[in-house]
Amino acid sequence: VQLQASGGGLMQAGSSLRLSCTPSRRTSGTYTVGWFRQTPGKEREFVAIISGSGDWTYYADSVKGRFTISRDNDKNTVYLRLNNLKPEDTAVYYCATGTKTPWPAKEVSDYAYWGQGTLVTVSS
Repeated sequence: VQLQASGGGLMQAGSSLRLSCTPSRRTSGTYTVGWFRQTPGKEREFVAIISGSGDWTYYADSVKGRFTISRDNDKNTVYLRLNNLKPEDTAVYYCATGTKTPWPAKEVSDYAYWGQGTLVTVSS
């Protein structure tokens, strides 16, 4: 499964943005999807995860209350809504799937398939 993350851009602090994650081809079934982010020189870090049904979500403490993960299975798309953006949210954001580890899967190694990433830049 190849994923495509999109929706990044140059934003001002305090603004909002919605990222999208779609597979390169329509897939059957629904899968747990995670969002991660990475800045130069740092390890990729977990941001949020959503179950295949959308009933379960989990967030990193650093984004809890500001970011919202959701999905529209009819559109085969997972979203990450970023509210009240801060300069420290500047990163390349990646979506991933293909995890078989217990909930919540928060490690990079837990995922088999990754998107190419979309850059979010937040200016102060």
